Amino acid sequence: MAIFDLHHPWLFVFGVLGNIISIFVFLAPLPAFRRICKEKSTMGFQSLPYVVALFSSMLWMYYAFIKKNAILLVSINSFGCIVETIYISIFILYASKKARRQTVKLLVGLIGVLYTLIFVATLFPLNGALRVQVVGWICVTVAVLVFAAPLSIVFQVVRTKSVEFMPFTLSFFLTLSAIMWFGYGLLQKDLCIALPNVLGFFLGMIQMLLYAMYRNVKPTADLEKKVPEHVITMVAVGNSEQIHPVKSEDMINKLDDVAADQPSDEENNVNPPAAEPLPPVANDHENEERACGKVAKVNVPQPIETPVLVVCAA
Repeated sequence: MAIFDLHHPWLFVFGVLGNIISIFVFLAPLPAFRRICKEKSTMGFQSLPYVVALFSSMLWMYYAFIKKNAILLVSINSFGCIVETIYISIFILYASKKARRQTVKLLVGLIGVLYTLIFVATLFPLNGALRVQVVGWICVTVAVLVFAAPLSIVFQVVRTKSVEFMPFTLSFFLTLSAIMWFGYGLLQKDLCIALPNVLGFFLGMIQMLLYAMYRNVKPTADLEKKVPEHVITMVAVGNSEQIHPVKSEDMINKLDDVAADQPSDEENNVNPPAAEPLPPVANDHENEERACGKVAKVNVPQPIETPVLVVCAA
């Protein structure tokens, strides 16, 4: 093919390097999915980034096939389709019923409806260069949206002065990937490939600059409190084995009401019992256990906010 022609050595170099770097970008979520498999739970992760990445890879594959002489563009997006399909399958396997339904709806909406509509609307009515141009600009629109998605993370970094959800390695590889595919599109004189990667390059540079600015900055108080611990008091009512969670304030109010309702010794004309020796002083934990039966404190951490990852190969 012309892509391997010796008259285009730099085109081949940029395409191969773009493939290699994009593979690292596609494999970036692997630690998260290994954790999902280990915990057998999606742990609050969202499937939207991976469904969008699959949709984007399928569009670029379609564009590469109708454009021709773009085997390196086909290869990386084929890899992306396979990897994203595996990610989505793992997500559906371990997701809750609600998250599974949402993922299926996304797949039906983006892949089953929108992609099919684009494919049918451009394959049959259009032909030749016009079809390539229309599909190419659709890919540009989707790529711009994909590259713009991490802007929310950028705003979060500026607001919290924390780079916890913006790892430097991912930003670095996204920037390198944008450079390689920009060079590939420029040498091939393909504006649809080169243009969105200009945005990807500037976004990656902004992310790395913010990382350099805030990597040693202590997170703000709001970020430190983002995972509060909620104390739930478990009360065993009476002699039953059932344990019911109640709020500490409600338990105290209930004890006060019970004490107020009980008649005093003078009202019942009952002689007060003889003073008994005081028991040994108990610690706070024992006092809590004596109040209304058995008392236990359980720390329930809130779900940790997870970063959103969207990748684009071209």
